[in-house]
Amino acid sequence: MTADERPDWARRMVEERLAREWSQPDAVRAMMARLPEDQAVSEQDLLRQWKRWEAGEAQPSKYRSVIAQTFGTTTGAFFPEKSRRDGRSEILQVSGMDTVDIIARLRASDVDVATLDALRITADRLCCEYAYMPADQLLLEGKAWLARVVGLQHQRVSLAQHREIIALAGKLSLLVGCVEYDSGRPRDAEATRQAALMLGQESGELSVQGWAHEMRAWFALTRGDYRGVIAAADAGISVAPNESVAAQLYAQKAKAWARLGDRSQTEVALDQGRQLLERLPYPENIENHFVVDPGKYDFYRMDALRKSGENRLAEQLANEVIRAGTDFDGTERSPMRNAEARVTLGVVAAREGDLDTALAYGEKALAGDRKSLPSLAMVAADLGQALQSRYAHASEAQAFVAHLRELRGGQ
Repeated sequence: MTADERPDWARRMVEERLAREWSQPDAVRAMMARLPEDQAVSEQDLLRQWKRWEAGEAQPSKYRSVIAQTFGTTTGAFFPEKSRRDGRSEILQVSGMDTVDIIARLRASDVDVATLDALRITADRLCCEYAYMPADQLLLEGKAWLARVVGLQHQRVSLAQHREIIALAGKLSLLVGCVEYDSGRPRDAEATRQAALMLGQESGELSVQGWAHEMRAWFALTRGDYRGVIAAADAGISVAPNESVAAQLYAQKAKAWARLGDRSQTEVALDQGRQLLERLPYPENIENHFVVDPGKYDFYRMDALRKSGENRLAEQLANEVIRAGTDFDGTERSPMRNAEARVTLGVVAAREGDLDTALAYGEKALAGDRKSLPSLAMVAADLGQALQSRYAHASEAQAFVAHLRELRGGQ
């Protein structure tokens, strides 16, 4: 089997190992240190298996989680499952209704189960479209559906239906708040976040409450309030410790600790999030913005490693993030993640003395139509700093730095 024919996980085993400058025996010894007692095996036997795995000749079935742990990521990220759904077609499949039918039913005097099912799927579909739908379009549609759901409180509904309606309103408020913040409207976003938190508390929906705290951590991170990030993340983890949002809260803590220069706390937070994701079942729909898919953890680690100056590991993960966020035909499923990955590649290139490559990655990252302005500006600042420190007299580098100042000033 040629290198191009190998499975993605085999290719990644090689790339992860080389990024750490490990030989195959080095990797095997690192893996053996993490093997549970019931999987004990000799170093020579494991080395033979490792070589077959890297060549793509055999699958490491019972060793998957240990391999992922050896490289600091999740099993689902290293060995991803296919789990994608078309939200629009599912509405018709489950309820037999399209948007016009749903709106017509919402005008009725009472609400039936099918209508609530269709609303739930519609909310999920909007959350899936967060990654790529133009912000102004998603904001308009999200607010329209939020108004429709809130209006249901005045119709005849059971207590259980009322709770579900409040929870749906909370989820849609989270989405609207995220898009408002992406669009450079922090005051609106904070008001919407607080509304989502109250709706989550009223409905008893722990996930909604956790994500409201996560948004607070995200806002603080992009403002440079790193102690505020940690406080918000801890508050969210205490509310929803077993929800997937807790993994993202740990990731936000890791990002904050990395920016505070505490490598030990960064690694602790990343590993806590990784362990939580390993315990949770693989998500049914990884496209939903409010579902932490295992592969997203590579994205979090990339940020922390870039801030910690681990160039080779950050570069390897950035390439992995772009592969995972791009379809075979080149369509980007995750343009915002890909943009931050390209900034990471630009930072590594700048640190290593390749100005042209650094600028090419930076410009491509900033050129995307779908972007989160605060997050992209925060990450791109790392590239700006690298360019300022190494290329202070290069006019093209200074032009890019000026572009970054405009980006930050326009939030």
